[in-house]
Amino acid sequence: MKPQTIRFLKNGDAVTLHAVPATRTLLEVLREDLHCTGTKEGCGEGDCGACTVVIGQERDGKLHTSAINSCIRLAHSVDGLAVWTVEGLTQDNGEPHPVQESLAKSHGSQCGFCTPGFAMSLFGLYQKHAGLSIDRTTAQNALSGNLCRCTGYRPIVQAAQAMQQLPAVVLDHPKILKALSAMTDTPAAQDAYLSPRNLKSLLQLRKQWPDAQLVAGCTDVGLWVTKQHREFAKVIDTTRVKELRYIQDYPHHLAIGAAVTLADAFAALVADRPQLQSFAHRFAGLPVRNSGTLGGNVANGSPIGDSMPLLISLGAQVILMSTRGNRRMPLENLYTGYRKNVMQADEVLAWIVVPKANKVTPVPHTRSQWCEVYKISKRFEDDISAVCLALDIHIDKAVVTHASIGVGGVAATPVRARATEKALLGKPWNPQTLQDAMECLRNEFSPISDMRASSSYRREVLGNLLWRFWLESQGQADVDLQALEPLDLKRNFAGAAL
Repeated sequence: MKPQTIRFLKNGDAVTLHAVPATRTLLEVLREDLHCTGTKEGCGEGDCGACTVVIGQERDGKLHTSAINSCIRLAHSVDGLAVWTVEGLTQDNGEPHPVQESLAKSHGSQCGFCTPGFAMSLFGLYQKHAGLSIDRTTAQNALSGNLCRCTGYRPIVQAAQAMQQLPAVVLDHPKILKALSAMTDTPAAQDAYLSPRNLKSLLQLRKQWPDAQLVAGCTDVGLWVTKQHREFAKVIDTTRVKELRYIQDYPHHLAIGAAVTLADAFAALVADRPQLQSFAHRFAGLPVRNSGTLGGNVANGSPIGDSMPLLISLGAQVILMSTRGNRRMPLENLYTGYRKNVMQADEVLAWIVVPKANKVTPVPHTRSQWCEVYKISKRFEDDISAVCLALDIHIDKAVVTHASIGVGGVAATPVRARATEKALLGKPWNPQTLQDAMECLRNEFSPISDMRASSSYRREVLGNLLWRFWLESQGQADVDLQALEPLDLKRNFAGAAL
């Protein structure tokens, strides 16, 4: 495997590195080659946020910035991009950046190990909300990929809300875009790490190198490198393919390019179905959603990949392409076994086609449509599911007229609960139908026991989630912990001897 050159902007300055192996991570390059040791290695799997940096790239003539995990991001993926580390926050005159100043004033650092990662997530938030006020929820969402083992979240969230009140520090977007353009005008020679710019080139490279490792955001392949120490003779990066970086909005469906980030893909899905907002947030921490792609998540086919149960329930289809042509199929038909699929060696997953919600005018007590997805995990944010259940149910005159159910965490692949769908379809929407469907759902799969949950727990939870769905359809609001209000201790313990 022949190493090759990387060029990018580091904290505004052009950097050229030679002989960089294809599987070297961005974190390794920053810490070991460029001595940016403020970027920390905590978990090495994109789970703690200590390694967070901010990247910038041109999108439709504008500078787009986002916080990502550098520990599982391959270094060559930032060729031609801008990268900011915590060392680059201080202003040219030596004054602290508003992110740094607000963290200091809010006492947002305890042991300090995680602080650089939090600072960079805040820097990403600062760029996205330039000049705008930041509320607590927005701050918490931006910090969803960062862990503080000293439990110092409150002052960090306060710092996030305070930083916009300080004198603004603005990036020179035209200067950065000009520097990035100069790099892309004369791209570095590619050998081991191939990064095609258009679909035709991607398909030709895939035909030429069918054994090459395809990568997108590397949020999963990165773990193969950091945890399993895998090496790849050839890597083909799909994230620069222009045709696959866009979401095409049609009257009846969305065509989401395989290289669209999870953040952008879920934003489009939520715009069509607002009830998916909470699930989109829980899918992963923001740095993972900023880096990972929907196509990569689907093609990877992990049985605990959360996007697939949702997409299956919505009736999504995938389009596979090669130099020989293309073919289209329901997403659930893509998989043949654990991390195995029907794609030929020269094929790539190009688009995910998702039907839009039917915008019908609801008629009270006669017609209803529900789309819900439930994720059960040990942590609320930034964690992998033990069980994921997605449902798309239509009711007309108290009878189930449509039932589509996707499930994760119960089989070797993401699956469709066809037997349970059959148990619901055409039946009256009442408790007895739901009880029968719950029993069917619990018996339809034979999940394994592992570190996340036992087999019996998974089966029990599946049925319980279906019952929760029924309760919510009946207007019961106290089945969701997020909807519960904290107790008023003074009121509830008034007069009690504490």
